[in-house]
Amino acid sequence: MAKQTGFGPKKAYLILYNAASAVAWATILGRVAVVLGWKGAPFVPLVVDNFARITQTFAIMEVVHALTVASRLFLVWGICYPFPQLNTNVFYSTMLVAWSLTEVMRYSYFALKQIDAVPAWLHWLRYSAFLVLYPVGISSEVAMTLSAIWGPADELSSWYTFGLTLVLAAYGPGE
Repeated sequence: MAKQTGFGPKKAYLILYNAASAVAWATILGRVAVVLGWKGAPFVPLVVDNFARITQTFAIMEVVHALTVASRLFLVWGICYPFPQLNTNVFYSTMLVAWSLTEVMRYSYFALKQIDAVPAWLHWLRYSAFLVLYPVGISSEVAMTLSAIWGPADELSSWYTFGLTLVLAAYGPGE
């Protein structure tokens, strides 16, 4: 199939979507970094919680990355939303830092790829950073889920705790 040339609506959408996503995740990363360093983990959700939930929810538009989107939606809506007291945990901050760095690189890469302007350093980061970010992200996600299971989930319902345990059991390499 020949490479598409020109600047049609599809390319414009991809550039806009990826650039907007990179900016949104960079905003989350900046907010987490500033507040974590200035006030500490308990204050992070006060400045980023709703924006992070909305930003991650927009990722539902990405069918190709369905498993990543599903696990993150599970975290923001199944753990962080019903149990906001868990969001003061440092694992909430490390989860958002890992997600944000991943998404800033990914969306920037895809936006620049649309105009054949991906710098070599970004290409390298896009395909290398996961070696650090994946373990940090998944460890934080598991820690948040365990915090819910061992904490407030049972107060909501024993079935909720059971459901969280089933989801947690599905985590593993290649999640």
